[in-house]
Amino acid sequence: MAYDEALAERIRVLLGDRPGLTEKKMFGGLAFLVGGNMAIAASGQGGILVRVDPEESDELVASTPAEPMEMRGRTMAGWLRVETTNVADDAELAPWVERGTAYAASLPPK
Repeated sequence: MAYDEALAERIRVLLGDRPGLTEKKMFGGLAFLVGGNMAIAASGQGGILVRVDPEESDELVASTPAEPMEMRGRTMAGWLRVETTNVADDAELAPWVERGTAYAASLPPK
């Protein structure tokens, strides 16, 4: 499955022209990076992948519709998946865009 181009465009619009912002095809989707660190992606499996502080992962999974991201059967702390239905409008998507970009911006640039 290819990533949702309309969702990628919505993310792009919400991100605007932030400093250090780049786009890169990753994980079968389109990732948006800040300072070379992935912040958020339109996933090739549908929905979004969001990078968050690993110490906040469990709380976010418990209190939001986010699920832990799994890669090769392993749960990846600090990486969350949010299904398309839970980011159907910009009011739902914007907080994830902000959370992902804030965390990516807090990391050392690559």
